[in-house]
Amino acid sequence: MAFQNNLYSNDLRKDIDDFGIISLMFHRFEENKYPSTNIKINDFKEHLKIIEENKITFVNPKNFEDELLNNKRQRKILLTIDDGFSSFYENAWPLLKEKKIPFILFVSTREVGSFNYMTWDQIKEVAKENFVEIGNHSHSHEYLVDENIKIIREDIEKSIKIFKNELGKNSNFFSYPFGEYSLEFKELIKSLNFKYAFGQHSGVMDETKDFYELPRFPINEKYGEIKRFNSLMKTLPFKYKEIYPDEKYLLQNKNPPKVKIFFYEKIKNLKSLTCYSNEGGKWRQSDIEFENINTLLIKIGEKFIDERGRINCSLRDPSGFWRWLGIQFVVSEK
Repeated sequence: MAFQNNLYSNDLRKDIDDFGIISLMFHRFEENKYPSTNIKINDFKEHLKIIEENKITFVNPKNFEDELLNNKRQRKILLTIDDGFSSFYENAWPLLKEKKIPFILFVSTREVGSFNYMTWDQIKEVAKENFVEIGNHSHSHEYLVDENIKIIREDIEKSIKIFKNELGKNSNFFSYPFGEYSLEFKELIKSLNFKYAFGQHSGVMDETKDFYELPRFPINEKYGEIKRFNSLMKTLPFKYKEIYPDEKYLLQNKNPPKVKIFFYEKIKNLKSLTCYSNEGGKWRQSDIEFENINTLLIKIGEKFIDERGRINCSLRDPSGFWRWLGIQFVVSEK
């Protein structure tokens, strides 16, 4: 689904009561043999320039919830970096440190100090800055969502213990490995006293989002292309009360899922939204139907056959910005 480039009137922007927080996810920097998880450093520099030129404020994760709930008419962005690769430390960290740009660095404790990964000394150096949060990304970074809850618990508890030993405390922030989670996994993260958890489904954060299913726009060589990045800077939160089914771990007897979105009232031009999904292994426009003025039924006609079933919905706001929400299902082999 492509955005259109538009000129945006300041007068129209005044009608936007909540810009939300755009959240971006990076992995590798200048590791060009991994294009699906890499961003070229010159493109990253251009991204930062675009953010600054658009007067979008970088959110300090130390003040995350306050920023999410207040000052909603200010455009904001949160940078997150997953995995703690050495290429982040070597190529992106000097730039972010010089400019004091806030971010969350999510690390998996088993990988720390391994080939191509940051060491604990490097992580501690980064963590000293008051604009940085070191987030928990599990211990093993395996496909935990396919494991039983006992194995998942043991893995996360091990990472928490190592965090406390190395950094003096665990983080309030968790990033699901591969952005994949089930209801049971999500409830476990809550019970272990994390306050926020991020997936890899696209969208803009606002106070209506589940704090344990926070969206991010993945950025890599393809999806970090400058024209697309400019478009991402013009996205708004799509506010909804509930998405059904709430279980995002999709068993084969539930595939394809019956998807409903219950929107909040007074979203302008709601019936003009469009949705796309990768049902049947190919991206296509979804058949949709409004059951009532605020309830959308997305008719998925074919099974999701990829490891992740995705649905993206967008709506052009009268301001010229785009409201955006993404849904990601983990497709089980069972």
